[in-house]
Amino acid sequence: MDVNIEPGWKEQLKEEFEKDYFKKLIEFVKSEYASSQCYPPGNQIFSAFEHTPFKKVKVVIIGQDPYHGPGQANGLCFSVAEGVAKPPSLINIFREINTDLQVPVPESGNLARWADQGVLLLNATLSVRAHIAGSHQNKGWEQFTDAVIAKLSEKREGLVFLLWGGYAKKKGAHINTTKHLVLTSGHPSPLSANRGYWFGNKHFSSVNTYLRGKNKLPIDW
Repeated sequence: MDVNIEPGWKEQLKEEFEKDYFKKLIEFVKSEYASSQCYPPGNQIFSAFEHTPFKKVKVVIIGQDPYHGPGQANGLCFSVAEGVAKPPSLINIFREINTDLQVPVPESGNLARWADQGVLLLNATLSVRAHIAGSHQNKGWEQFTDAVIAKLSEKREGLVFLLWGGYAKKKGAHINTTKHLVLTSGHPSPLSANRGYWFGNKHFSSVNTYLRGKNKLPIDW
């Protein structure tokens, strides 16, 4: 099956694209986009892979579901399109970066600037029907993104995986911790953050300390 995706990822995932579940998934997604308003725009479903080629991944952040409001989702987890108001979780992410690294909170919630530096912003599910959270779950996306994580764990070394909240921790349960750094904390959502499970995790400075130790450029968060 020919999937329009960055060539390095295409090579790594070519066997996945030929599996029955993936073919059924693509048929489902095409049908949903043809019959309903869905997000992100069809040409941005694989944006995370386009911005962050396989060989350039340095950090992986695992999200769950794209935003389902108009104009929000842009194919990168936690990120919103340019000019869109920042959702609560993203506000808390920026607050933690501000206190951890003493850098100003950015005006834009578009995280493409992270992705272009090697931060794979991977949602477990890559599409959603408008206004219906989780509407494209359990259709095959999770199996596909499990394969993405497994390939990174197996084929790459010295990556940092950021697992925020219970869902992401389960999703990353099989990452090889002898080859990669795995950092966990509560989710940045207000419910978790306000209970003390997010703020103060210092993940962003920890990522950069680790990358420098591997002679890699740190991320300009």
